[in-house]
Amino acid sequence: MGLPVADRVLSRCLAALLAAGTASTVHAQVTVDGAWARATVPNQSATGAFMRLTAQKDVVLTCANSPVAGIVEVHEMWMDQGIMRMRPADRVPLKAGQTIELKSGGLHVMMMDLKKQIKAGERVPLTLSFTAADGSVSKIEVNATAGFTPPTR
Repeated sequence: MGLPVADRVLSRCLAALLAAGTASTVHAQVTVDGAWARATVPNQSATGAFMRLTAQKDVVLTCANSPVAGIVEVHEMWMDQGIMRMRPADRVPLKAGQTIELKSGGLHVMMMDLKKQIKAGERVPLTLSFTAADGSVSKIEVNATAGFTPPTR
């Protein structure tokens, strides 16, 4: 016959609370420090976001998203015979206890097809997605502060 309506509602609420508690634990697998995004000038169509990521367990950074850009990718940059090269990095592994710095001239979050100018002092929302060895996916919400230079530590 099934549970009465009140019991079904209570069961759903408990399931949601348990899921929220699990999500908080999953979020704690990576900490983000010093998040900032390069401010832009009017009509600029792309910019980067930078931060330090520290993993508490082995995970892989698989993607990033932001409502301020049509396209958001994790990129890697390197010098090749005096020419700066850049390409998407589909997977960025982080080992337990390891800190990776996303910085200008190296790994970074590239935001393209900007929907508006990013002004200094604004908060730029980003969502970073990580996959653990067991296949579970966690997302971390980050608010990067826009500026023309990295914040001082």
